[in-house]
Amino acid sequence: MPTRFRACMNIFFRYLLVGVFNTVLHGMVFYLFYAVSGWQALSNFLAFVVAASQSYLLNARYTFNKKTNAYSYMLFTGAMGSVSFLVGWAADHFQTPALLTPIFFSGVSLVLGFLFSKYVVFWDESQ
Repeated sequence: MPTRFRACMNIFFRYLLVGVFNTVLHGMVFYLFYAVSGWQALSNFLAFVVAASQSYLLNARYTFNKKTNAYSYMLFTGAMGSVSFLVGWAADHFQTPALLTPIFFSGVSLVLGFLFSKYVVFWDESQ
């Protein structure tokens, strides 16, 4: 297995571990807000903001070994927050069960979030 591929898989595995914790936190916050508001789009967005903040900090430090800054935080939360809200909006529009919203978003954000984090937010020119 090429060294570059192995290194990328190692980063992805660390990202995945942070993502598991992030998913649990996101789900808990989502259901709390949904129980209060009944609105999936708002609940998914607010849960994302809480979970993404901890995810950004953990991934910066443990996955990508980068320092945090306001610009990269805003870039990450802005882009992924938009995806989060769109998933919640679609769930409201198509009246999907609330159980499916955070599950679907977790899958989407795992793939898009990793690619966006690796190649945009925490980009390393030496790669």
